[in-house]
Amino acid sequence: MTPSNSTTPKGSASTNHLQANGTPQHHHPNHRYPHDHHFGHHDHSHDSIARVDGEEDDEHTHTSQRSPWLRAMMMGALDGLLSVASVMLGVGGGSGDLRAMRLAGLAAWIAGALSMFLGEYASVAAQRDAEKADIEKEREMQGTPETRAHELEELTLIYVNRGLCYDTARQVAEQLTEVDVIRAHARDELGIDMDDLSNPLQAGLVDMIAFTVGSAVPLAVGSFITDDFMRMVSVAAASVLACAAFGYIAAHLSGVRVAVGTVRVLLVGVITLAATYGVGVGFSKLGVQV
Repeated sequence: MTPSNSTTPKGSASTNHLQANGTPQHHHPNHRYPHDHHFGHHDHSHDSIARVDGEEDDEHTHTSQRSPWLRAMMMGALDGLLSVASVMLGVGGGSGDLRAMRLAGLAAWIAGALSMFLGEYASVAAQRDAEKADIEKEREMQGTPETRAHELEELTLIYVNRGLCYDTARQVAEQLTEVDVIRAHARDELGIDMDDLSNPLQAGLVDMIAFTVGSAVPLAVGSFITDDFMRMVSVAAASVLACAAFGYIAAHLSGVRVAVGTVRVLLVGVITLAATYGVGVGFSKLGVQV
C-alpha cells in the first residue's frame, strides 16, 4: 500500500494497478495472484473507484470475485444433495424399505457433513500455515543490509516484469518498502494479504452448512412417504429439481449463461442419481441383500 503523502512518479502506474496486473518473476509454493483469493477472504468486488474530482464512478461488479465463496457453497450443497439422494436411491433400489432408506440418508448426511468440515478445515489450516511460514521467511530476509538490498532488487524486478521501466519500478519499490516492507513483499511477491489470511474454521463451517442444506432436500422428501414407488419418484424428482435450482443460482451469480450453467449441473445430477439407483437395482436382481 502507498502512503497518503507520497506521489507516484510521472509515467508510472499506481500500486493498486501493480497489484492487479502481471505476474511476479519469482514464484513460491503457495503463490496466488492478488485477486485469486480462496474462500474466507474479503470480497473486493464492490470497492468503489475514486475520481479526481472527489466523486465516485458507478461501481461495477466483477463476477470472478465471487468465485471463492460461490465455489465453496455450491460444492457443499451439491455434494450434500447428490451424496444423500444417491445413497437413498441406491438403498431404495436394492430393498425399497422406508427405514433402510431413512437410516442410509441420515448416515450419509452426518458422515458427509463432518467429512466436509474436517477436510476443508485441515486443508485451509495447512494453507494458512504455509502463508505464515512464507511471511516469516520475508521477515528473516530483512536481517542484514545485503539481504535487504537483494529483496529490494527482487521487488523492483517484479514491477519491471509487470511493465514499468526500471527507474520507476525502483522508486515504487523503495516507497512501498519505506511504508511496510513485509506487507509489500507478501502482497506483490507472494500474493498474500496479511490482513485477510485464510480462515480454516470459517471455511469448514460453511462447507458443513452447505452440505446440510443440500442433503435436507432428499431427506425431507423421502423420509416419510410410505409407498415405495412414490418415495423413489419423489426423491429423484426433488433432487433433479434441486440440481436445476442450484445450477441456475450458480450461473446467475457467476455471470455465465443461465441455460448453460443449469443444464450442466442438471446433467451431472441425473447421471449420478441414475447410476447409483442402477447399482442398487442390479445388486437386488443378483440376489444380494442390502
